[in-house]
Amino acid sequence: MKDLKFLFLTLISGLIFTGCSKDDSEDFKEPEAEVVETTAKGYEVENFIYKTMNDIYLYNKDVAVLANNYFASTAEKNLYFDQSSTPEALFKKFVASSKDKYSYLHSDYREMDKMASGTRSMNGMSYGLVAYCGSCSEVFGYVRFVYPNSVAAEKGVERGMIFNRVNGQQLTRSNINSLLATETFSIGLASINSDNQISNLDQTIDLTARQQSKNPILISKIFNVDSKKVGYLFYESFDEDFDEELNDAFGNFKNEGISDLILDLRYNGGGNVMTSINLASMITGQFTDQIFMKERWNEKYQKHYEERDPESLLNRFTTKTRSGTAINSLNLNRIFVLTTGSSASASELIINGLDPYIDMVHIGGVTTGKFQASAPLYDSPDYDKDNSSLNKNHFYAVQPLILKSSNVNDVSDYVNGLTPDFKVDEDILDLGPLGDEGEILIKTALDIIKGNKTSIPQVKTYPAVGESKMFDPEFQKMYIDNKSIPVIKE
Repeated sequence: MKDLKFLFLTLISGLIFTGCSKDDSEDFKEPEAEVVETTAKGYEVENFIYKTMNDIYLYNKDVAVLANNYFASTAEKNLYFDQSSTPEALFKKFVASSKDKYSYLHSDYREMDKMASGTRSMNGMSYGLVAYCGSCSEVFGYVRFVYPNSVAAEKGVERGMIFNRVNGQQLTRSNINSLLATETFSIGLASINSDNQISNLDQTIDLTARQQSKNPILISKIFNVDSKKVGYLFYESFDEDFDEELNDAFGNFKNEGISDLILDLRYNGGGNVMTSINLASMITGQFTDQIFMKERWNEKYQKHYEERDPESLLNRFTTKTRSGTAINSLNLNRIFVLTTGSSASASELIINGLDPYIDMVHIGGVTTGKFQASAPLYDSPDYDKDNSSLNKNHFYAVQPLILKSSNVNDVSDYVNGLTPDFKVDEDILDLGPLGDEGEILIKTALDIIKGNKTSIPQVKTYPAVGESKMFDPEFQKMYIDNKSIPVIKE
């Protein structure tokens, strides 16, 4: 994906405040009270949301109210807006819920920008949430990993810890959001015995969020396997702010002459499309300028690109990062990718995009099934926040799905996720250390590399109900860069 993606904005009749034809008659006078009320209301945020979803939303044809000329007049449209108590409630009416779990509305893009800078408020504990059983309401959390130099690290939180209480209350399916979506809380640790009985422990840990930079490259190391060097990368998100660090890690792999790579995306919920393309180019290098990903937009945008700029619909393997640094390519013909049900979006793009080109050995769990991308769109003529005509009367931004991805062979729409070649579940009750040769997913990859018989143990599994990232606005998002958006005139 180019950093500069030529998106276009439709000038939609009926969305701009104009009087209806009877206003021009000398015999008709709009009641003064109604004029004052409409002028005072403004509907700026509502019109921005509607205009954007009508214009560029991938599934706009699946939402009846987004059809052009759906409203007979501005007054009728305003009455529709009035039926929703908040912009958030209005936005939900424009989302094709049967196809889209990922479009969302930012109430304050200034907070979003802080998160995009790589620095965010966090306590440093990454966790999963599971129910005690399929029909149980009770929930417990398990620590997946801890960010270095974080509050959680300082408090002694470790991978594999189990907690079932927050602020003294038992976690349930109905209260996890209210208890965990806060800056400060206390977790009560628990243990599980061989009979699957969960017991409270006396130990509690207080956690408070603080501002911290979050480098997604948590582990980069090399295993010596027989006479081979095997690279291992635990990559937590496709964060464009750390593309150079990612390239440096591959520079080390290249200098060490690794023969294989284990890419650990088990908790990677996605991120920037260009970063995914860069990573794919680092893994390979022999496919420069060949197609990694194709884009499919809504009917209007797709037609525009196909007629005027068909190349913009194709994303190709590259030789440079977005800052112009030469990519450190490994020229591998095989890769081992580790996943779980939390692997989504740009993580799945790596698997789907590389699969036609190299031997993709997929180990772990079935992925989420997210093949669409979004972009942050602001209230300006070209959706660009830096446009001098940006509406500064509010701070709302819309981030709708705007395209779906496919690989060079047109494989897309994997709504049920990508199925691994080797189905291996993590053992929540006995999580091995990340980056350790004996950890179950890593061991499976190393056994294949060694040519050993692969033995996959059966482990106790629990119904997943959430994870720490679900409180992040960018949860399971795949997004493109958004700059200088021109206008499509219909």
